[in-house]
Amino acid sequence: MKAPYIPHNAPFSDNQRAWLSGFFAGMHSHMLQSAGTVDQANARVINILYGTQTGNSESVANDAASAAKSHGLAPVIKSMDEIEIAQFAQMEYVLIITSTYGEGEMPDNAQMLWEAVSAQDAPRLEAMKYSVLALGDTSYDMFCQAGIEWDRRLEELGASKLFDRIDCDVDFEEPAEKWISEVVPLMAEGAATMAVIDTGAEPTKPAWNRKNPFPAKMLVNHLLTAAESSKETRHYEISLGDSGLTYEAGDALCVIPTNCPQLVADIIKAIGCNGDEDEPVNGQLMSLSEALRTHFEIKLPSKELLEEIARRSGDQELNGLLESGDKEKLSDYLWGRDTLDLLQQFPDMEFSAAEFLALLKPLQHRAYSISSSSKKYPDAVHLTVASVRYESHGREHKGVCSTFLADLVDDDTEVKIFFQPNKSFRVPDDDTLPMIMVGPGTGIAPFRAFLQEREMRKATGPNWLFFGDRNAATDFIYKDELETMQERGVLTRLDLAFSRDQAEKIYVQDRMREHGDEIFAWLERGGYFFVCGDAYRMAKDVDQALFDIVAKHGNMNDDEATNYINQLKKDKRYVRDVY
Repeated sequence: MKAPYIPHNAPFSDNQRAWLSGFFAGMHSHMLQSAGTVDQANARVINILYGTQTGNSESVANDAASAAKSHGLAPVIKSMDEIEIAQFAQMEYVLIITSTYGEGEMPDNAQMLWEAVSAQDAPRLEAMKYSVLALGDTSYDMFCQAGIEWDRRLEELGASKLFDRIDCDVDFEEPAEKWISEVVPLMAEGAATMAVIDTGAEPTKPAWNRKNPFPAKMLVNHLLTAAESSKETRHYEISLGDSGLTYEAGDALCVIPTNCPQLVADIIKAIGCNGDEDEPVNGQLMSLSEALRTHFEIKLPSKELLEEIARRSGDQELNGLLESGDKEKLSDYLWGRDTLDLLQQFPDMEFSAAEFLALLKPLQHRAYSISSSSKKYPDAVHLTVASVRYESHGREHKGVCSTFLADLVDDDTEVKIFFQPNKSFRVPDDDTLPMIMVGPGTGIAPFRAFLQEREMRKATGPNWLFFGDRNAATDFIYKDELETMQERGVLTRLDLAFSRDQAEKIYVQDRMREHGDEIFAWLERGGYFFVCGDAYRMAKDVDQALFDIVAKHGNMNDDEATNYINQLKKDKRYVRDVY
């Protein structure tokens, strides 16, 4: 279906021809919209594959799909764990959007496809045309490593790069939009037809988001751990007011903090500046003090700041560590040090305000697993947060956001928030299926929400929680709530692991092994297995324990146990919310 062509020699003036061209083009567009599809069978399909741990890559994938539709393409969005290697090998046009997890690792949902693609017997991909968008954080050594590895491997397998990889820092929106605007037209070049016109309205993005956070009010802030505990864990309830914001159990709440005023004052003194002078920040003038309090990361030094401190100070040890490239030794050196420690270590250094600000990264939000169900609390959202406080290098150190919430928010303080959906981390749709939840410490947060969700849905499926911390007497958070849920039959089983209550430390993975036969039986009944908490130790230990349980109680060899667990992951029945 083509728009009418108006010959140049038609009996109309230039203005009339221009008006008629616009009229017919608009009518043509309306006809296409009404038709819904145009030769959909011949549409050029582009596959948009995302690897994500927190949902950002999925969000970008949806934006790319919208752009592809507007160019007459037929986008297919898939999580990487939904794709088998044989399917991948048949794809012709591919966009890879992936974050990097941990120390340069693939996100959970990308791991299986990556293993297949990186295997020695992986199929050749000469027919594939692709581009990669990598999401990352420059504060980590292996910045965007997952995207880098995908780009390298696809080239090795013979795929043709349509557009160079773009590596995005934590402020990924603008470079992601640029990548989409550049790569999608290249994907559409030479397409035979305008193939798909979406008749449905595009889903509207929430009015409150990362660029425009909702100014919420704190309703509740109370201590969960005992006063004599070695930890400080707090429960927060934040009003959603008339925001219109909604959330699901399993989502995260993102909080945009402000920096500690005392830390700001100490840094200004350390660089030899006056906090009252105005500086241009994001197109507006503000005092250095206000800029450092509200706009910049001042707790952990950026790589650029660290390198400049080394250069100006001339310190042999720091320069030697940076020049050696020994990341482990540099990490040991920086352990317990923050920006102020480094500035005070070399007191003769001075920076102008402009010089210093140019070396800082923007202040970022912090994402926290939500610990409430909107079915039970539609007008508020709950968080369970451990306050970070420690002594190091002769002074008290505090976490940026955890102590912002604990110490700085009062009745007059706005808490700027937005939601980050996690569509994979969800209570099963089937209310009869079992759930096994492993969440020590603040890892209990989403499982408090899951249990509330099951209670409100009157779900009949059994629920099993593994929880633990240091000491039962001081760190058994939500104890009364959990016991009440047990009495009501919402919480079917509760297994506890308090590591420091006995000579030999006991952790949640130890409790899992003690009941391995029952865990395997629940999985065989279609059960879901969820993990939340520390990625570097706990989650890896739990993963190994689950593997051992499946192998032992399923009477499987290593390959069979691996395939069993991989199938759980593909079915979204083994899902992790780890950090």
